[in-house]
Formats: sequence, C-alpha cells, structure tokens
Amino acid sequence: MTAALETTLRPLVPQDYEVLASWVADAVACARWAGPGLCFPFHAADLPALLAVPGARSYVLAEAGALPLGFGQHWVQTPGAVHLGRIIVSPQVRGHGVGRRLCELLIAAAIESTHATAVTLRVYRDNAVAVRLYAGLCFLPVEAESTAETLFMKRAAGPT
Repeated sequence: MTAALETTLRPLVPQDYEVLASWVADAVACARWAGPGLCFPFHAADLPALLAVPGARSYVLAEAGALPLGFGQHWVQTPGAVHLGRIIVSPQVRGHGVGRRLCELLIAAAIESTHATAVTLRVYRDNAVAVRLYAGLCFLPVEAESTAETLFMKRAAGPT
C-alpha cells in the first residue's frame, strides 16, 4: 500500500466513525490522539460530539468509495494561524506514505478554508516518526510554546 495520488480528503460519513474508533486500541493511544477530553473507551456513535471543536473541520483521507485511511482536523486557534489536530492513520497502512499525503492535503484544505498565514500543530516529542514527518513538511519547533512532553511546531502557509 502506498499513498496513491488517487487518495483525497473528504468529509466524514456516519460509517467512518466505526472505522476511526477501531484504530484507537487503548486509553494511552486515545489520550495521545485526541487529548484528555476524549475518554476511553468510547462509542463510535459518540465521536461526532466528542471530536467537536468550535469552528473545526474534520476530514478523512480515502480512495474513491473506499474506507478511510487517515483522519485529521483543523481549526483557527489564534488569528492568522490554523491548527492541525487529531491526526491519525490506519494501523494497516502506517509506514507507507499515507500520513504524509494526509498532512499535505490537510494543510492545503486548512489554508484554503481559513486563508491563514501559518499552520501549527502539537506532537509528542517521543513520536519520532511524526516529528520527522512534520519537519519534512517544513514545520519548525517553537520551544517557547512547547512542553516537556509535547512539541509545538509551526510553518508558513506557503508550499512545502
């Protein structure tokens, strides 16, 4: 499986929530993905409300007519900056470029819909694969906004 160019972002449909819920195996994975506001275990039917962030847009990455391969959200957290969050890739396709494709499309959608001049995100420092991915997409660490556990990263809204 590779991140074929046929994959696109699309809005979620009700059956996507079951698939998304199946990717979160335990309380630790849940907290690292969605933060402390989403308690494990949860019901897939509750995800629309549990993932709600004021002004957020949620997407899945999928091939036409296929099940989701990834999920992500964006919202304006501070004026001029759009924040990416709750990014997750199906365990079955991790390591095959799907995360990069998801992030590229999510960044483009976030900038297009908000006209932000910067894109931000947070990542656990010990998630070396994700930190490397975001650095490869031109995100730079902002230590002043980071914690001992999480790294705040920012990039200009232009192309990678």
